[in-house]
Amino acid sequence: MKQLYTKSDVFIVVLVQQLLLSFLILFYSWNNLLNDWLMKVRSLLPLVLFSFLTISVFAQEAQLAQQYFRDGEYEKAAVLYEKLYNKNTRNDFFFDRYVECLLAMEDFKQGETVIKQQLRKTPEKVNLYVTYGKLLERQFKDEEAKKMYAAAIENLPKEQYRITRLANSFLSLTKYEEAIATYEKGAQLLRDKRIFSYNLGDLYRRKGDVPKMITNYLNSLEDRPERLNNMKTIFQRYLLEEDYKELQKQLYERLQKSENAIHLSEMLTWVFIQRKDYKNAFRQVKALDRRFGENGGRIYRLARIASNDKDYDAAIAAYDYIVESKGLASTFYIDAKREALRCRRSKLVEGYSYTEEDLRVLETQYESFLGEFGRSRATAGIVLELAELQAFYLNDLDKAIQILGELIEFPGIDRIVQANGKLSLADFYLMKGEVWESTLLYSQVDKAFKEDLLGHEARFRNAKLSYFNGDFQWAQTQFDILKASTSRLIANDALDLSVFIMDNLGLDTSATALITYSQAELLVFQNRFQEAFDKMDSLLVAFPDHSLQDDVLYLKANVYKKKRNFEKAAELYETIVEKYKEEIRADNSLFALAELYETHLNDVEKAKTLYETLFIDFSGSTFAVEARKRFRRLRGDNI
Repeated sequence: MKQLYTKSDVFIVVLVQQLLLSFLILFYSWNNLLNDWLMKVRSLLPLVLFSFLTISVFAQEAQLAQQYFRDGEYEKAAVLYEKLYNKNTRNDFFFDRYVECLLAMEDFKQGETVIKQQLRKTPEKVNLYVTYGKLLERQFKDEEAKKMYAAAIENLPKEQYRITRLANSFLSLTKYEEAIATYEKGAQLLRDKRIFSYNLGDLYRRKGDVPKMITNYLNSLEDRPERLNNMKTIFQRYLLEEDYKELQKQLYERLQKSENAIHLSEMLTWVFIQRKDYKNAFRQVKALDRRFGENGGRIYRLARIASNDKDYDAAIAAYDYIVESKGLASTFYIDAKREALRCRRSKLVEGYSYTEEDLRVLETQYESFLGEFGRSRATAGIVLELAELQAFYLNDLDKAIQILGELIEFPGIDRIVQANGKLSLADFYLMKGEVWESTLLYSQVDKAFKEDLLGHEARFRNAKLSYFNGDFQWAQTQFDILKASTSRLIANDALDLSVFIMDNLGLDTSATALITYSQAELLVFQNRFQEAFDKMDSLLVAFPDHSLQDDVLYLKANVYKKKRNFEKAAELYETIVEKYKEEIRADNSLFALAELYETHLNDVEKAKTLYETLFIDFSGSTFAVEARKRFRRLRGDNI
């Protein structure tokens, strides 16, 4: 007879039996444990439910007390807060609220009793002296209250939390002197002069003591240099213009003692920038750049700020430093060279006091830049600026047109740069009187950027071309459409020109006068100022009673403003405001006059008055909203 099972089969059977037995034992053990746990839970359940109900009732009482207190029902609130505190004597909030209720009810006797009791129980809670002092002040016992405040500071424990809490108690009563004394004594107790510097800076700010505020905030900065940006924000928010001198003085004193304090050097640089002293700011950042062996990034950022603020000398000095000291190794080399060139151009042309020799030197500098870096899509912006220099200042329209003709054909040129090139090229053709070429280019940009601001700009210039050409009706139709442009500037200009044309086409002879005026505007556009003045004067002689009188004065004022003769410009704007209040240039002149007093004639009060007059007397003007905003800013509102 054959063997039915092998040894391995028997082994497997035994193993399975052992595993089943182990599982049964484990299951039995866990079952017993689970039963024990359930029994314990059942026994503890009443206690858990009682605790939950107790907490729930406690929370409801606290909420009800808060409601009574908020509603001014202090008697009911006092009963609950006393009860809540007695249940939880470690909760100072309930005690403080209880005392507040007693003070509100003028139950000073009970208030004094509970405060004294609490002081005996917890003498380390020195803020109780402040509460006691407040109670005495309510009874007009000022001298006794002062003694309590002094006792609080005298008994101050050597514990940062208690020191801060006491200072905050004084702060809640606007007792800045006592809060300052608390922090100063606390610093002595903790043997750390700077530990409360930030808090002290805030308190001296509230007191209006600027020098001590600055001192303590700078102490805080030296203690934690990572607060640099926070300190800048605080100083920018709270310091007046004259206060920056004090900040600068204190920074100088500290830097004399610790030259290597980078955070102080950076703060001093920031102060110079706030004071628009870019020359000294450049000296500071140059020192930091050399100390850290940087690649000019810090200096480049300063140059951009100075350039935007039209301090071109400081900006040029900073850009030139990068070019000369860092060379091609700096990633800012090309940008610095390009921006220096632009600053030289802006410095020259914005002053309107240049000679042809100055312009030729600038032209050479542009050509030198393009000779070094080539004419391509990468330098298209510089090429565009060179063309504008040729057209507007060197009166070489043919060269300008040639330059831009090449620019718009650069391989791979950015389509926006190309469109701007076409717009400028169209302007130059217009100056030459080649109207067809001009309108063709405007139309190309309009079609390529139909729903874009560039398209709106092209359409506006095309409409203005028709205006210069004497086709006033078609131009007005286009201006009416552009009044809905998403660009506020284009919309406002379109509205002004539409109203202007409508206002001056009422008489049979007005078209001739308007043509003369539009020709004068074109001459101003070409920077041919004397010819423009001659054209305007001839208009005034030929049409002495025409409605364009205020417009001629307005155009002349704008020319004087471009020539930086701000006094003469202001004189003409004032004439319009006084003599032509009902005409369409009145609000334009009022806004331009206010802007001159604000930015160039240094009379902020006069500017504020003019802005206010504009948004009140000319509330429907397109300048009204901006005038109100500027008025509020000059008044010191936090906008």
